[in-house]
Amino acid sequence: MDNNYNYRQPWIMQRADPYVYHKDGFYYFTGSLPKYDGIALRKSESLKGLAEAEETVVWKKHESGPMSEHIWAPELHYLDGKWYLYFAGGERDDIWQIRPYVLECEGQDPINDPWVERGMMQAADDDEFSFRAFSLDMTIFENKGERYCIWAEKVSVGRQISNLYIARMQSPVKLETPQVLLTTPDYDWERHGFWVNEGPAVIHHGGKLFVTYSASDTGVNYCVGLLTANEDADLLDPKSWEKERYPVLQTDESLKIYGPGHNSFVETEDGRLVMVFHARTEKDLVGDPLYVPNRHAMMLEVKWNEDGKPVFEF
Repeated sequence: MDNNYNYRQPWIMQRADPYVYHKDGFYYFTGSLPKYDGIALRKSESLKGLAEAEETVVWKKHESGPMSEHIWAPELHYLDGKWYLYFAGGERDDIWQIRPYVLECEGQDPINDPWVERGMMQAADDDEFSFRAFSLDMTIFENKGERYCIWAEKVSVGRQISNLYIARMQSPVKLETPQVLLTTPDYDWERHGFWVNEGPAVIHHGGKLFVTYSASDTGVNYCVGLLTANEDADLLDPKSWEKERYPVLQTDESLKIYGPGHNSFVETEDGRLVMVFHARTEKDLVGDPLYVPNRHAMMLEVKWNEDGKPVFEF
């Protein structure tokens, strides 16, 4: 990739969990703000231009109650003719009471038109488990005319474990089917600091679906894993998914890229697939990594191997 995309260098500073959406000739960018206190959007006709684009705060956290702390990892989607923002938030009186919430735009301009709160993402009527515990990092994708949702949720077995779950969607604000476990932290590289699978993102390529996800704590051990399924398979059958034994992207000390993860995917103006991810440029951190605002949005071009699987190389 050429230097126009700031390859191997921070692209947008202090924006963790970066997410880019492309529609009607425009790129939109969002991500976790350093103070975790709201949601901001940028818009540009070019991917590169997002770095200098004006940033507009479209929603601010509440003063108390739900959605009043830890506003994390927003994603922008255009579904059924409307703009939606999916994000996670906690409560001032219980900051780890993290749940997924939905905003709906009242107009067709997601930056200037008002947003209304649609509340917490709703589980299917017969699902007694989804969103009952710490839940975040929701992403949406479509396949074969069906819309699906993948998110991370913790289960309480001793220390909490963060798994990824999948369900089919009934509407942009409600699931149709009960959750299905997609992946749990099986391997040592998913268990540094915490046992974590989170931050899913989806690629559809060559008749297959690929889900990247992030693993381990948010410091230098943060890394990216990969799941693969055939587009014709039953995506709600766990056996349809193959999990890679080793991470597909991880810290590269020689390049001073530490803890890459929580990515999204978008195509450049000339049709190249780009992975947008966050990483740190310092190895040693003082304080809790979650609250050190030095996770920066970066990019790399996605390649493909002879087996048709994506390759992520700095």
